[in-house]
Amino acid sequence: MNALFNAAFFIPDSSTYSFLNSAFVVPVAGCLMILGLGIVGIYSEIDQRRIRSQERMTLLARGMSIEDIERVQRQVANENAIDPVRTLNNIRRTAMILLACGVGIIAFGLMLAAILQMRVLLIVPAAGLIPMAIGVGFWVDYKMQARDLARFGLEVDTQNPARK
Repeated sequence: MNALFNAAFFIPDSSTYSFLNSAFVVPVAGCLMILGLGIVGIYSEIDQRRIRSQERMTLLARGMSIEDIERVQRQVANENAIDPVRTLNNIRRTAMILLACGVGIIAFGLMLAAILQMRVLLIVPAAGLIPMAIGVGFWVDYKMQARDLARFGLEVDTQNPARK
């Protein structure tokens, strides 16, 4: 009966995937993932260089001088410059989100443990300490960067941060 059910719903036999029960599956998969990410990163860099080269060739074919092409490419590179205030606001926002998530997970875990009267569920508030600790780290980083920017004369309004 069970074999008929498996055949009807195209469920393979357990012997088909017996290699997945090996202790080496996770390390091999991890190594393959790291190798794949490296290959994708290298391909992405090569593709970016190819696109830049094609842009230069197109601009040369249209009659632009090499100096003008370099000037245009420098302008494009300068447009991608990082704004320190915007970065600071992103760090502050990330810190607030992580702190709120940590507090929410801790409150949920404590309430769940109190309602169900199971000490084992206190693992949930302990897990909530992880995003909370990361959020505290981001908050400390935000304060340190704000202090450094103030030393350079760029005041960061912590009461009303600039919105971008």
